Amino acid sequence: MHNQRFVDKVVWITGASSGIGEACALVFAKEGASLILTGRSVEALNKVSSKCAVLGVRCAVLPYDLSDLEHLSLLVEKANNFFGPIDVLFNNAGVSQRALAGESLLSVDKKIMDINFFSAAHISKLVLPSMIANGGGTIAVTTSITGTFGFPLRSAYSASKHALYGFFESLHAEYHHKNIRVVFVCPGRVKTNISINALSQNGEQYGQMDDGQSGGISPEKAAKKIVSAIYHRKPEVLVGGKELLMVYIKRLFPGLLRKIIRKIKHT
Repeated sequence: MHNQRFVDKVVWITGASSGIGEACALVFAKEGASLILTGRSVEALNKVSSKCAVLGVRCAVLPYDLSDLEHLSLLVEKANNFFGPIDVLFNNAGVSQRALAGESLLSVDKKIMDINFFSAAHISKLVLPSMIANGGGTIAVTTSITGTFGFPLRSAYSASKHALYGFFESLHAEYHHKNIRVVFVCPGRVKTNISINALSQNGEQYGQMDDGQSGGISPEKAAKKIVSAIYHRKPEVLVGGKELLMVYIKRLFPGLLRKIIRKIKHT
């Protein structure tokens, strides 16, 4: 018997159609949550929804392309209308990058910022009033170890993840007294399609699985750790393998980390 830690809780996950989002949806479902799943592909979301529904929970599919910032208020309105106020908002959607900073088109950088940062910030602002009125809630945000340091071929991606830390640490401080908590979900290498779906300098799909990605931990292993951290409302959870050491090297020996990063192949 699984822990039923999220019975009577409404959990909204963006980027729920594959990878970490899908794996977390299944763990939340096992723990009794009512789920709202957002992603671009209706077909993929329906597959995830079916797997969750088998576990006996309510599951709603809410497809959306988060690069469209204009209609997010309508999206949040729809989300709130499914099962009532959101208890856990998991801003997990994101797109990565594989391009040199000097060669990446500004339009590509902007798209990455829109999806990774602005959509998460705006959705969270819109969810806050009902969350506060409901007595509080948890906002989880998928960052990255490159949200703590820059990394070759990831300039806009890394910038968007740094921005998430700045925005959501501020939000956490401002609304802590309203029982709002922020959980930073900080993955290193997890075996997902993030590198395949990454954007090249002209906005085309990179289309290749990185060696580091293919050798990463499974989304299922990551999900167990993430869902537990969200339940305990931990400030941050690092998920991955030995590459997570780089986060600590950055904190303690920033000069050494710069040297290591410069030596990473990026041409």
